[in-house]
Amino acid sequence: MPGLARPIIDGYSLEVSARSIPALAAVAPRMAPGSTMFIPNLPGEDDDARLSAAAAVRGLGFEPMLHVPARRIASLAELESFVARAVAEAGAERCFVIAGDSSRPKGPFPDSASLIETGVFERAGIKFLGVGGHPEGHPVMGEATRWEVLARKCRSIEGRGMTPLIVTQFGFDADAVVAWLEALRELGIEHPVRVGVPGPAGVAVLVRYAAMCGVSASASIWSKYGISIGKLLGTAGPDLFVDRLANGLTEAHGKVNLHFFPFGGIAQSVEWAENYRARSHPGHA
Repeated sequence: MPGLARPIIDGYSLEVSARSIPALAAVAPRMAPGSTMFIPNLPGEDDDARLSAAAAVRGLGFEPMLHVPARRIASLAELESFVARAVAEAGAERCFVIAGDSSRPKGPFPDSASLIETGVFERAGIKFLGVGGHPEGHPVMGEATRWEVLARKCRSIEGRGMTPLIVTQFGFDADAVVAWLEALRELGIEHPVRVGVPGPAGVAVLVRYAAMCGVSASASIWSKYGISIGKLLGTAGPDLFVDRLANGLTEAHGKVNLHFFPFGGIAQSVEWAENYRARSHPGHA
């Protein structure tokens, strides 16, 4: 079994919507205190709901990390209010800045870099600021630009007294992730990385989410992940992906942990992590 599996699985984080807080509460006793819970900006969940979810996450003994999508924010005042409330109401120390999926900005922020440059986060007391990584490419940026933008954002976060965290979109090609991590470290970007992983779910569900999120998954990639694209029945977990990722990592790849998108449910992702840990390190579960 992969030697690095235990460190990766022990530090995992979860994506948790406001409506899934009861499910998180049910499995909280089985999870490590202080685990990070990402709270996305989803349709049908307003700021009050998301901030309430962040407070609930904190109350369960976890670290809330709210998504802040640049193109959905109407004004600087709205950004300041949201971040200040996150700190005051949920004890938030972490935020994750993204451009967001809107084609046009609602206000003055076209991208995550423009959010960082406001100075709002460090003034409010945020200590860790997450930015996106793209192991399988970016829809509008070429490779050289993608690396330059990521490096610049990390420098800006550090220069403002915060710690950068890099979080990738979920994917199905572990080899692409390892190659991307190698390139990242060769460029001298040494910040912690959380690799997005789909939690166990029905195969049809995984295919649908991949299509919705623009995640590339050819027949060969599905095969490496353990899925036959001709058979959409049954469920699939990330066993092969995590095995391949852990086998490809060395100390030179730096701090790398998993971030689960629990498409099949929070309880299923937590159970998978428990079972994987037990299989990887018998007697140390």
